[in-house]
Amino acid sequence: MAYFLQQVANAAPVAALYAALAFGYSIAFAVTRRADIGYGALFAFAAQMFVLFAGYGWNQLWLVLPAALAFGGVVALVYGVGAGLVIGRHVMRPLAFSSDNTVVVAALGTVLVLMETARLASDTRSLWLPPLLAMPVVLWNDPAFPVVLTVLQLANTLAFVAIVAIGHVFLSRSAFGRRWRAVSQDRRAAELCGVDAAGVYLAAYAGAALIASLSGILAVSYYGNMDFGSSLVFGVKVLFIAAIGGAGAPLRSALGGAAMGAAETLWSAYGEFLWRDFAIFSALVLLLVIFRRERPAP
Repeated sequence: MAYFLQQVANAAPVAALYAALAFGYSIAFAVTRRADIGYGALFAFAAQMFVLFAGYGWNQLWLVLPAALAFGGVVALVYGVGAGLVIGRHVMRPLAFSSDNTVVVAALGTVLVLMETARLASDTRSLWLPPLLAMPVVLWNDPAFPVVLTVLQLANTLAFVAIVAIGHVFLSRSAFGRRWRAVSQDRRAAELCGVDAAGVYLAAYAGAALIASLSGILAVSYYGNMDFGSSLVFGVKVLFIAAIGGAGAPLRSALGGAAMGAAETLWSAYGEFLWRDFAIFSALVLLLVIFRRERPAP
């Protein structure tokens, strides 16, 4: 029982991370209805920039560790959101309402550009952060098998939940949220009512890039490293986890992402690790086939 509770506790940070990623992806997807694997690349790119510039602040600027981490975080946000704006404005927005295949090819190109940019910037070295806030917090004090999480795991879980909650409230109650819903439901009708659909799309892509960048910074602060190949892996994974709950509905997508994170952690605990991704993606494909709805893109 204690082992099961520990795995449930371990699943919480992963589920919260996937929920935040799926929520951000769905914001951009809702206004285009085009699959974009480049979103995961923004997540990995911001994480890599955070590690790179935190190390630069520590080794070259002689900053103390908190200041170096803050410096890396600010620069990572600038690079991540800046890259998202450039990609959204000059790559994805001109192609957003063309064929699906065009967007997939363009997204794959952005993945390769961001991945190679991060690799060249770090001189093909795998950089690592030191363990941060690794003090254990006992959740259930069983003498034989205490259930614990670290301070950073708890902080990250709360931060990811806050990102989803704040984003949901903003989309539900703000003027931008009303315009975003109008464009996501019927872009042409929204334009006839005076809504700038292109501007809404660019703002949605920037918001998605902001969530991806924040998630990358928080995730790599726990894992310590984000390798160069993570861009494509996370791009495909985010696309699938958002699709579980309906990629055009951010909150449902977040719940779907949380479900996948929990399933992935429990499989790692009780199943063969080498078969984890195969089993999870096979289940996702089966669910998508079963619950697929034919709906024309607006």
